[in-house]
Amino acid sequence: MSERKKIGLFYGSSTCYTEMAGEKIRDTIGEQWVDVFNIADTPIIETQFYNYLILGIPTWDYGELQEDWEEIWDEIDELDLNNKKVALYGLGDQIGYPEWFLDAMGYLYHKIRGLGAITVGSWPNQGYQFEGSKALTDDQKQFFGLALDDENQFDQTQTRIDSWCQQILQEFAINENHS
Repeated sequence: MSERKKIGLFYGSSTCYTEMAGEKIRDTIGEQWVDVFNIADTPIIETQFYNYLILGIPTWDYGELQEDWEEIWDEIDELDLNNKKVALYGLGDQIGYPEWFLDAMGYLYHKIRGLGAITVGSWPNQGYQFEGSKALTDDQKQFFGLALDDENQFDQTQTRIDSWCQQILQEFAINENHS
């Protein structure tokens, strides 16, 4: 097996938008620093080989988990995430499902925090129009991770990814050269 990289990016995706966002994140940080895995093909226990994780999860319909995440949901409880730095990104449809925007990211956030993860990468909720979200911090001013809506704001995705990647590298305490 080849040498593992510093950051493990794990995503679930049904329509390829979460996958494409993960690839953009990898390309922005640098392909040499990020291993990308689809959780439909890779056991979630593989996260244990990384000190830095990025987890990507879309929200389906009325605040539901994407099916690949739902299938492994109980397996997550077996992970040792103590002192692992974890950043989340989520995809949702703020216009079609405004009452449940990014709810799945909120579920995943609470699950990994309960397992000892140190979460990084919170993201301002300005520039979005939605009615409710379980992915908001207590003060309701930030999402627990990067909020993407490729259905309605695809033109903003790359700019948001660029800014967020700089932010999480600082919060991961990985310098600009990713050493």
